[in-house]
Amino acid sequence: MADIKVNIGELKLKNPVMTASGTFGYGIEFQDFVPLNEIGGIIVKGTTLHHREGNDYPRMHETASGMLNCVGLQNKGVDYFCEHIYPMIKDIDTNMIVNVSGSSPEDYAECAARINELDNIPAIELNISCPNVKNGGMAFGTSAKAAASVVSEVRKRYKKTLIVKLSPNVTDIAEIARAVEAEGADSISLINTLMGMAIDIEKRKSLLSIGTGGLSGPCVKPVAVRMVNQVYKAVKIPVVGLGGICTAKDAIEFFMAGATAIEIGTANFLDPATTIKVRDGINTWLDNHGCKSIHDIIGVV
Repeated sequence: MADIKVNIGELKLKNPVMTASGTFGYGIEFQDFVPLNEIGGIIVKGTTLHHREGNDYPRMHETASGMLNCVGLQNKGVDYFCEHIYPMIKDIDTNMIVNVSGSSPEDYAECAARINELDNIPAIELNISCPNVKNGGMAFGTSAKAAASVVSEVRKRYKKTLIVKLSPNVTDIAEIARAVEAEGADSISLINTLMGMAIDIEKRKSLLSIGTGGLSGPCVKPVAVRMVNQVYKAVKIPVVGLGGICTAKDAIEFFMAGATAIEIGTANFLDPATTIKVRDGINTWLDNHGCKSIHDIIGVV
């Protein structure tokens, strides 16, 4: 079998398949369906400095080839995570990674600093698609300057592997990737959801409580593959690809575009064992094509 071990900064993955934040809970919700220790990494749901209720219902809507959501980062805050969730997941034999969100650089940094103290959390994924409350609500990830400001503050207080998750709702993804790399990101993951909307034509109103939501699933994959390829060519740090991956074939596309690892998100709702099936499919494809290592195909396009 081909060697499918990869490194993301100092983070060592037994295979390049991870779960995307918000689609796999804290991992333990899926332990009856899939052997968690066989997944390369589990990125747990978004965690913020303080408790968040999230948005009102309805906040999910299925689309023709994906889904819209406006859950709104519902969670009980980082202290609750450290006291109640961490003890339940710290001994899972894989990389447990926390997705960190915030409304100011200081919030991000403080949240990251508290997670830095947890021995068995080797990395965080920084979600910079959040609204900047100090700058009129514009998402940090839509401006190179704002993105850099968050990464800079977090890097001062977080000493382990730092993955920065980029928003696709921008005009120049490469510029933002270079900005976060310059401030100390160890890796870049993309894409986060695309902004979308669906309307109930009988009620003449949005099908989501806040009007718009994040679009994910197979429909976003071509955009994600394109952006991964652009960022791979723009930076020197590893790229993690996500967006509509359902099969090993999808994953292979991302590797060829330049991804060192991938994340599976929406597909987990359709089949909780997607991660393991994709991992096995990657192995089979590499063997069938005479590849000795996953690195033989990374960035070949």
